[in-house]
Amino acid sequence: MTKVLILGANGQIARHVAKILRDDGRAKMTLFLRDATRALATAGDGTRVYEGDVLDPLMLEAAMDGQDVVYANLSGAVDSQAEAILSAMRRTGLRRLIFASALGVHGDVPGMQLGAGFAPHRRAAKLIDGAGVAHTLICPAWLNDEDEVAYGIARRGETLPNAVEPVSRRSVADLAARLCLDPERGVGQSLAVYRATDPDRPACMSGDGAGNRGGMPCHAARTERTRARP
Repeated sequence: MTKVLILGANGQIARHVAKILRDDGRAKMTLFLRDATRALATAGDGTRVYEGDVLDPLMLEAAMDGQDVVYANLSGAVDSQAEAILSAMRRTGLRRLIFASALGVHGDVPGMQLGAGFAPHRRAAKLIDGAGVAHTLICPAWLNDEDEVAYGIARRGETLPNAVEPVSRRSVADLAARLCLDPERGVGQSLAVYRATDPDRPACMSGDGAGNRGGMPCHAARTERTRARP
């Protein structure tokens, strides 16, 4: 059973990830957030909960103890947070990091210019890329709360078919959960997540080519997407 630490576990995407992992049953979760009472809705049996700040090294290292994967879904000073996470990983020997970032942090999306508010995301991505850990950056387009799982993936350097249309938080959570359940998948990659709605290709295969390895069933993704349409 994969042991997954979710940092920022009360975030809108992170809550979906925790629910997916809880329902799937193949991961043992540890939730890290500022207010532990907010974890009650997503914590399952055997879930550990830490209340604290990611910038607190002692608390962060305690939460990392014995983990296989760290999934970080944070906001604000994500560069300082990334630095704290990487330092704690070095001290605890933890190697696998999945980090929620933003589309365009590498400056590789034609015509896309991120404002000054995204500077911490750019610095965080640079820190993580150079840290020597087994990392994956998840870089979604603009987000919405549509009740659908419909997305494609473009690796760094690949053409992005749809950088304009928002992608659902549930879609991003689906990808993050797959990576948590299959820690060998996506290592060293920066994955742009865009909305894709080809009805003949399940969301878990769109732009990925990895099939149904270590994630939710493809037919489930197709059913959810169809049900979400008016």
